[in-house]
Order: sequence, then C-alpha cells, then structure tokens
Amino acid sequence: MAENNLLMMLLWLAELTGASYVLSYGAEHLSMKYGAKFVGRTLLSVATTLPEIAIVVYAAAGGFYGTAIGAGLGSNLLMMTLGLAVMLLVATTRLSKAPLKGIDVSTFKLDKIFLLATAIVSAALFLDGYNYIDGFIFAGMFGAYLVMALVEMRNENKKAKAAANGQAAAAGGHKVVEVEDKVHISRSTMTKAMLAFIAGTAGIFIGAEPFIHSLEGFSNEVGVSVIILAIIISPIAGEMPEKISMILLARKGAAGASIAVANVLGSKILNNTLLLAVAVFGAMYHGGFFANIAANPILEYQMILVTAVTIAAVGMMFKKEIGLKIGIILALMYAVSLVIQFLLPQDLTLH
Repeated sequence: MAENNLLMMLLWLAELTGASYVLSYGAEHLSMKYGAKFVGRTLLSVATTLPEIAIVVYAAAGGFYGTAIGAGLGSNLLMMTLGLAVMLLVATTRLSKAPLKGIDVSTFKLDKIFLLATAIVSAALFLDGYNYIDGFIFAGMFGAYLVMALVEMRNENKKAKAAANGQAAAAGGHKVVEVEDKVHISRSTMTKAMLAFIAGTAGIFIGAEPFIHSLEGFSNEVGVSVIILAIIISPIAGEMPEKISMILLARKGAAGASIAVANVLGSKILNNTLLLAVAVFGAMYHGGFFANIAANPILEYQMILVTAVTIAAVGMMFKKEIGLKIGIILALMYAVSLVIQFLLPQDLTLH
C-alpha cells in the first residue's frame, strides 16, 4: 500500500512540475506586457494559491476553523523562510541559466510595507477572534492591494513609453513604442501566454489535492509522526506548486527572479487578506452571519511566531539587493522555527 501511495505521489508531483512549467512560461511572457511585478503579485499569486484557497473554504465551511487559519499561517512561515531561501539559492548559483550576484528588491517597497501592515493587522484583529467585520476588512485590504498593483503598473508603463519616445525623438525619429510592442509582444504571443497560464493554473488546481493526499497517506504508512506531518510535510506539500513555479522562474535570470519575488510577496499578502476573508466567510456559511473564529492558545502561539518571522524576513529585504547570504539566514530561521514549532501545541483542528 505504501508503494502505491509513493507511486501516486511521484506521478502527481510530475504532473505538478509540468503544470508549473507551463504556468511559469505563461507568466514570463505575460510579464512582457503587464510587467513582472503585476503578474507576480496578482495573476501568479492567485494561481499558485488556488488549491490552498479551496482547502480553506472546505475547512471553514465544515466548521474546522483552526485548520483553515492554520493553513495560511503555515504557508507564510514556510515561504517567507525556506521558500525565499531556495529561490535565492537557485537564482544566485549555477543552478540558474543566468546566475545573479543578487536580486534587486528595491522596487518592491510598497509590497514589503503592505505585507508588514497586513501581517500586523491580521495578528491584532485575532486578539478577540475573527468575525464578519474582520472578513470585510480583509477583503477590503486585498482589494486595496490589487488597486495599488494596477495603478503602479499603469504608471510604470507610462514612464517606459515616455522614456522610449524621448529616446526616439532625440535620435530624430518618431513614436516607435507602439511598433516595438507589436513586434516583440504580438497578439499571438499574448494569446499563447494566456492559454499557457490558464492551462498551468488548471493543472496545479487539479494535481495539488491528490498529491497532498498521497503524500500524507505514504507518510502515515511508513510511520512518520503526526507532528512531523503537521509541521513539515503537509505545509511543504501544500506549497509545492508555488515552490516549483518559483524555482523554474528563478532559473530564468533577472526577469524570472523578479516575478518570483513578486509572487512570494503577493501570495503572502493574499494569505493575510483574501485567504483570511475566505476563512471568515466560510465560517459564516457554517455558523451563521455572526459566527466567530475564536482565538485559542494554539492558534495564538502560531500567529505570534508567524508574525515575528514575517517581520524579520521582510526587514532583511529593505535593501537594494538580497543574495545567497540572506538565503542562508532565512533557511536557518526556518530551522529555528521548526524547533519552536515542536514546542508548541499542534492540534489545529479546534473549532
């Protein structure tokens, strides 16, 4: 039986890898038109988080509020430490097709501020539990982030076109931006990229749940403890689509690494806003409009740990570049957080 679960796990992992490759291809080409930050922040973040959103919906609607909140917390803890560390390792070493000395994160100032703000707000609101008011606050913050991303994308496009037109005028030519756009970003290329993005998203959504189930089944059958399963295996499995996409993008050089950074920051902001809103609305579906996701010691410990790790990780990104050294520190932070996790209660299925 364990062999069957292992075989299924490997098959679904191969499916996820293929879907993530198609997704990364689509994201890379869509970024040519919409910008790396906008694609990574929004389209890619939502696509790679869809399986997790579905899990949160099912858990909250079924009354398992702790599981719903714990899913988002575990994702943030993992990706803000080990996820970023792996991405930096790939991008700055020979594992990349075009190794970088460091990844420029200076253009992500608003994302970093937004991530810190949403992490602190979500932790503060949890002091008396989450209710419908908090759900609307989280949904509003997510909407504000999308508007910010859209406005910034438009401003960057205007600046880029103005600069290109200025260079053309200085060279004695006329407006050539529109012509260049048609040559380098043709309609067929955009259609192909969009279809690849949709196909990759569908593949991830289809493959994520059976992969997680087969991995958990294999782990249980070979005698892995519940604590190891809850702290290490399940979060890694749940974030597998995002990690694969990050690695594939990081191997593509500076442009791909920029999309990967935007994806990490965007998806974690999504976890602190949309994912929590979905959890609250799921609880309202299960327990009525005035349902409350109560704050209990188990989730409070997890919230404090994840918020502290998020603040520390984002703090290290408030510089022009991050490189392998930061990656090593983040990996060590993940190891330390695991030790702390072993000392905390693990049953997140409380209502």
